[in-house]
Amino acid sequence: MDIWHLLIGRPLKTAEAQSEEIGTSEGLAALSLDALTSVAYGPEAIAIVLVGLGVAGIRYLLPESLAITGLLALLVLSYSQVIDAYPKGGGAYAVSRENLGTGASHLAAAALLIDYILTVSISIAAGIGALTSAWPELLPWTVPMCLALLAVVTFLNLRGVGESARAFLLPTLLFIVGLLAVLGWGFVHPHLTHPVHPVPVRPPHASAFFLMKAFAAGCTALTGVEAIANGVPLFRKPRQLRAKRTEWVLGILLATMLIGIAALTIRFGVIPGGNQSLLSKVMAAAVGRSWAFFVVSLAITAVLGLAANTSFGGLPLLASLLARDRFLPQSFAIRGDRLVFERGIWVLAIASAILLVAVRGNTQALIPMFAIGVFTGFTLSQLGMVVHWVKTRPRGWQMRALLNGMGTVATGIATLLFVITKFPEGAWLVVVAIPLLIWMFRRVYRYYQRVGQELGIGRVPDPVEPRPHPIVVVPITPTLTELTRRALDHALSLSDQVIAVVVLFEEPGDDNASTKTAKQFLQAWEVWNPPVRLSILKSQYHSVVKPLLRFISTLERQADERVLVLIPEAVPEGLGASLLHNRLGSVIRQALRRRTDVVIGTVPMHFPDSDRKSTGQKEKPGLQS
Repeated sequence: MDIWHLLIGRPLKTAEAQSEEIGTSEGLAALSLDALTSVAYGPEAIAIVLVGLGVAGIRYLLPESLAITGLLALLVLSYSQVIDAYPKGGGAYAVSRENLGTGASHLAAAALLIDYILTVSISIAAGIGALTSAWPELLPWTVPMCLALLAVVTFLNLRGVGESARAFLLPTLLFIVGLLAVLGWGFVHPHLTHPVHPVPVRPPHASAFFLMKAFAAGCTALTGVEAIANGVPLFRKPRQLRAKRTEWVLGILLATMLIGIAALTIRFGVIPGGNQSLLSKVMAAAVGRSWAFFVVSLAITAVLGLAANTSFGGLPLLASLLARDRFLPQSFAIRGDRLVFERGIWVLAIASAILLVAVRGNTQALIPMFAIGVFTGFTLSQLGMVVHWVKTRPRGWQMRALLNGMGTVATGIATLLFVITKFPEGAWLVVVAIPLLIWMFRRVYRYYQRVGQELGIGRVPDPVEPRPHPIVVVPITPTLTELTRRALDHALSLSDQVIAVVVLFEEPGDDNASTKTAKQFLQAWEVWNPPVRLSILKSQYHSVVKPLLRFISTLERQADERVLVLIPEAVPEGLGASLLHNRLGSVIRQALRRRTDVVIGTVPMHFPDSDRKSTGQKEKPGLQS
């Protein structure tokens, strides 16, 4: 087994795909961590806006969190309906494509792709931020730790969705139980019946726009709610039931955490700021800097980093659907040895790494860009479901359409608030990136359309007619070798019209090296005397390709005769050995690839060749048009 398969595991058979499917508890670890762990930065994002009113502004944190929880309930119910209506996954993209048209589906896909990349970056940055909050001496190592955690998550996902979900299950449960226990202790501890740092009871006056700005900032806590609906095919049967159950459990846990953190923040008078996160301050106020604080801090660090797994489950699947519809390169739809969409995983990892380095692992630098994409997807998904119910009209469709209609209005307003309030802080990058992705989708689609027309996809090909043997041209060097013999041997097995072509360079004088080489070659050829025609091309320039192209163009042949250029090529093993050989074969192939009247083939000779000599195995030429 090679090192790569040692890292990601042995190749899986297609029949083993069921081993990578997940259940409800595993679904929480694989697809819900993004939403669950957003409690580490969602409430803090609200609080940072509210302290603009002074310490008393924190009083608004609880009503803001209750409003966000109400939107969460609406989204959970709405996405439960999406799971029922679109069990093949795809979420906002699939809903928009069927009900709103191609343009809307492109907008949804572009928004979700950007959000998935931001989710990975912000989850890992927040995870390392939680670690440096507990141990400030690690702060200088923020970026290397972010990249190391990203590498771990990437390789776990390359091993398979099921395996990564099982690996993340224990820290997920520790995070959920630990955080709920700390929050519960904060409410019932007998010594904490009074605020640690009293907050004025009467909050200052705040404008509606200010409160809406705080609401928009806190909506980052809802990112990831759609991931379960996007990844329904990842669940074990009955898929829809397991996916909906996971969605409901996520909603209950997330609502409990959001309200609990908001209430304790007010109770303890915690103010955001400094190198310690708001959640870390709330936990320290609840249980002190005790063993429980450090254990839960480590669990939060782990699951915040592992929350990136939500995107690793969602983006490759979405990219495969786009590739199937010919809006992304088709390689995104190909499963690797471990039955995962490897190309999507690698693209997500590389893009996230670049973003983490660019912002130096700073969570707050990513917050303004976050959630615009996912709320755009929310809005399009809800609107598409309204159209779906109106078209299909199943029993109770009016109530379902009303529910999705309410979701459309709520998420649409939130999206506009994001764009307006966060645009100058960095959201403009997302607003610019989405049209660029849509432009790319359309360019890729037009390319595949053009290629499909050329290949005749969808129509019966013309009849296959027998044609005469081709004229085989074999470029050889002025030194006769075993490679030359193999090439001519292969050529004679293909046709009785074989021409060996050698290019000799003309230089003045009879004693120069080129003249001596030419004489030696001709003498050796006469002695060898193979049953093929030899054509000698003389060139005043040190170029093999140009004389060869002129020779092919001047060949006299019948109208239906083809020309096959068979290129002898030494193939050394290893990068170091390949640097010691010329790349003449590659140069000739590159020059001939645009010639529609020429078929290109290679006769490889691998080094070392001891295995093939001992077994008597011969290497066959490879052909390409």
